[in-house]
Amino acid sequence: MIQVKQLTKRFGQTVAVKNVSFSVEKGQILGFLGPNGAGKTTTMRILTCYIPADEGSASIAGLDVFENSLEVREKIGYLPENAPLYPDMGVIDYLNFIAEMREITGLERKKRLREMIDICGLEKALSKQIGQLSKGYRQRVGLAQTLIHHPDVLILDEPTTGLDPNQIMEIRQLIKEVGKEKTVILCSHILPEVEVTCQRVIIINEGEIVASGTPEELTNKALGGQTIFIKIKGPKGEIDSKLNNLPGLVSFRKSSEEGHNFYRYEIKGDGHREHCEDLFRMAVDNNWILSELRMEGASLEDVFRQLTAKEK
Repeated sequence: MIQVKQLTKRFGQTVAVKNVSFSVEKGQILGFLGPNGAGKTTTMRILTCYIPADEGSASIAGLDVFENSLEVREKIGYLPENAPLYPDMGVIDYLNFIAEMREITGLERKKRLREMIDICGLEKALSKQIGQLSKGYRQRVGLAQTLIHHPDVLILDEPTTGLDPNQIMEIRQLIKEVGKEKTVILCSHILPEVEVTCQRVIIINEGEIVASGTPEELTNKALGGQTIFIKIKGPKGEIDSKLNNLPGLVSFRKSSEEGHNFYRYEIKGDGHREHCEDLFRMAVDNNWILSELRMEGASLEDVFRQLTAKEK
């Protein structure tokens, strides 16, 4: 649905986007992450036909965003961080206005309005002016104007910024439902949100893609893979020896000694094996008591910080 190849954009001597390539399929929600100034907004502006690229190509539904910009705009719905809403307009008046701008008329307009009210949960807000709405409901109205023309592609920029936890959950569920039938690019600084919403994630830094994959793939690769914590009773020398010979362990260290031959270890795995199963089997085979076994993986936030932190 979306194909981006070797995209480059310069502003004077500054290279905002450098050789960026990726694709997004129908029914997929892609998280597009990066620190401020990384090139996220520039990439989205190119995809939404606001600015041209200097090099490379980008297409949506087989249409080149440079050569077929009008057709592309009909196929995308774009929700910027601050949705283009008019506070003095009523909700239904605003949606009627957007439908008119999109040349949706007659019975089809009534059908689309009803559809947006239901999908975005706007029934309780119809009698109010937009300026009277909570931030959560304003985001719902913004999403409705993004969806009303039945776009194939949605590009959402920080859709949950400023929302409370309940509102975030509501908008998250709405995005996931919409994403079942459409192609969605979600730009967000709320990394736990991306982790639970998106099937794939791209991290961009200083104009270049530095990571791409599923959230699980990225977190497994980060910080040396898994971290496993165990509390085990047995001869320390033998425990160390067995751990040294366990396949796939990157490192281990004894974090504390608790008496009665109980030891706590912090173990780094490479992410390619089921180390918890190996450790459990090791304890059973040697008649050692294993009173704690838990694994902590890196979070998407850990991955993001690792890949985008500036050296001091």
